Amino acid sequence: MPRLTPADEYFYHQIPEPLPNVAVHHDSWRESLFFVAHNPERLDDVVVLTLAHFPKREEMDSLQLGRIGGEFVMARHSRPYDGDPHTMRVGPVAIDIVKPFETVRMSVDPAASPVGLDLTFTARTQAHALRRGTMKAGHELIWDQSHMIQSGRFNGSYTYKGETHEMRDWWGQRDHSWGIRDHRRCPMWMWLAIQLPDGMFSVWHWEYANGARVYTDGCWAPADGSEPVPVIDFRHALDWTDANGAPASYGRDGENVQGMKGGVEIVLEGGRTVAIEAEGRFHSRYGPMGGGQLEMLVRTDDGRRGTAAYEITGAHHHRYFPVARAENLPPGK
Repeated sequence: MPRLTPADEYFYHQIPEPLPNVAVHHDSWRESLFFVAHNPERLDDVVVLTLAHFPKREEMDSLQLGRIGGEFVMARHSRPYDGDPHTMRVGPVAIDIVKPFETVRMSVDPAASPVGLDLTFTARTQAHALRRGTMKAGHELIWDQSHMIQSGRFNGSYTYKGETHEMRDWWGQRDHSWGIRDHRRCPMWMWLAIQLPDGMFSVWHWEYANGARVYTDGCWAPADGSEPVPVIDFRHALDWTDANGAPASYGRDGENVQGMKGGVEIVLEGGRTVAIEAEGRFHSRYGPMGGGQLEMLVRTDDGRRGTAAYEITGAHHHRYFPVARAENLPPGK
């Protein structure tokens, strides 16, 4: 007999089965929220909060990541569905969608987590839906997801080691993704959320190990609330850097890598091309998954300055991950 949940009372269904059943019963199917907040003017603390649920293992979890006071921080909390796969609560973590696409409250009890949060995300751009992306290794599905992205301001406070810090009008982004992503077997993806005074550039870009393109999407989202402009092309020339800021090879595990610098070019619908130079440091490392997230100072070719979160990760790529850390990677045979 199928089990129903309270959400089955609502018009949420996408397949002819009760929630939270999904179209493909896959180990890596998940639906997740991701928030990253950083200073709009300088390299500083970075706070990241996630919340995700995993239908196959009937579990919800939350990660608190970032860099505070020069230290990398990481905490994970989880709970079984236990008849409730929808309430956005995991241990000390709570997320409340106050007004869809406009206001989100997030809290983490500092008495029960290394990082405490009391933050409100307020949108400064429209939300933008990316088209569905798919990648296979032979006939095996490795990635099949949809995404929503949005820039906003974060206000409130965060607590670490008993000290509470104010967060006032920090920039950042949130996204909401759902589908299949086997992180261990993705050759390379690059996620850029570039915050500028007048809006956000966001790019979601995937490549095979040899540099062949799998997928590119994203947008320029203006801070005046007008319609986002889609990204139609993207080029990148970034380098890992060591503790002295000099170029460094990632090798297999990136032991000598501390940050990244270099340039990208973003081409928007209509043909406008924007070149962006950036330099920064890790605020979250992904260990055996490769790479991680970096806090970056950015400058556009038309003189705008801002800060950004860059995510570069994967198992094998000729430029960023030259020594493979996984087998049977896409495209396969």
